[in-house]
Amino acid sequence: MPDDTVTRFLKALSPQHRETVEQQPRERQERLAAEWETELVQDTDLDTLSELSPPAAESEAALRVFERHTP
Repeated sequence: MPDDTVTRFLKALSPQHRETVEQQPRERQERLAAEWETELVQDTDLDTLSELSPPAAESEAALRVFERHTP
């Protein structure tokens, strides 16, 4: 499925962060992508940003998830 959650999550990351996540096992990528979707839904600050720029909101949420799970 070309537009699955993992693909969308990876597209929202910067190239450097994307490369780091792509090196992870698929299961970990799926967990990060699921957390990213939850972040998009639950964070009210992202709602406002999403109205102005959906790609910016997706990138911000992806970065937050990445930073929480990367030492």
